[in-house]
Amino acid sequence: MKTRPFFLLGPVLLLAALSAMAQVQDTSQYLQRMDSDGDGRVSPDEYLQWMLYAFDRMDRNGDGVLEPAEQPGGRGKPITREEQRQVILSRFARQDANGDGYLSARELMAPPR
Repeated sequence: MKTRPFFLLGPVLLLAALSAMAQVQDTSQYLQRMDSDGDGRVSPDEYLQWMLYAFDRMDRNGDGVLEPAEQPGGRGKPITREEQRQVILSRFARQDANGDGYLSARELMAPPR
């Protein structure tokens, strides 16, 4: 089994994403799950969709803000969906080593940049 990129998630999303990721057995499956259009690479929109799923599941009252009570351990600084979106896009840009605007399987699995 290959290493999964848990480092790409902020602490707010890590716990919620674990259950979805636990069903993925290797790098190609991980890419395939994120790659909704099947082109063999992950776009920023596909990456956001995958990563914000966890945020949306944790936001129990649906107000677009993860309050401490909605976060793992019941503590943490409140974060809006837009703030989390920006964090995710920043991580995407850092992982896009060749600067082509997409993540390959290799870039998804690479150590954080």
